[in-house]
Amino acid sequence: MTPQKILLVVHQQTSESGSVGQLLQQQGYELDMRCPGLQPLPAHLENHAAVVVFGGPMSANDSETLPSIRTELDWLPMVLASGKPYLGICLGAQLLARALGARVAPHPEGLREIGYFRIQPTPEGRAQIPLPMQVYHWHQEGFELPTGAVLLATGETFANQAFRYGQNAYGLQFHPEMTQTIMERWTATAPEQLSLPGAQSRTEQLQKHALYGPLLKTWLQGFLEHWLHQRAEPQLVIESN
Repeated sequence: MTPQKILLVVHQQTSESGSVGQLLQQQGYELDMRCPGLQPLPAHLENHAAVVVFGGPMSANDSETLPSIRTELDWLPMVLASGKPYLGICLGAQLLARALGARVAPHPEGLREIGYFRIQPTPEGRAQIPLPMQVYHWHQEGFELPTGAVLLATGETFANQAFRYGQNAYGLQFHPEMTQTIMERWTATAPEQLSLPGAQSRTEQLQKHALYGPLLKTWLQGFLEHWLHQRAEPQLVIESN
């Protein structure tokens, strides 16, 4: 019997899965949410249909100072070798990039992307991202494209916005799971971030979410269905940092 449980990896006790979790549950999946450092990550994925790794305030480069980040980087090769669908969101995408040997670093001019920003699909990405979209970001670092990966979308401030490795491992720099509740909490608990270069005000973010949020959720529903039902061979060639 095909596993109907999806592993959700979060990085804070207060983290929420937002629209991603809602849509997966609507598709009949059970959610197994774990926070590295508080709960162990599974040694195999025989009981899981897929993996989603969400964002967090730490860096994918914190492997020498945060044991949980080192644990995730060491764990990702097993995930890719399993052939199970993987979706990395923000930090989850950066961890995937690092596990594949690519560099993760801040913007050279110290810019952030916090709020809604436009992404543009590449020719190879139009099957997953048919048109330019306004998507939600909250990050100060970006990733280089890993060797062997396919770039799916680009952005103005951070060039690499989405990529695919193999058939069903995806990295998204943006946050498709965003809901108004999550946005209100993030902007209230970290208001100092909103005055940094490249950040939108809380008012602007909420206004743009009302405009673009429903469209993003509609796109997310189709994307998740496509992601979960692709067949893939195990990815065995992994270069860990």
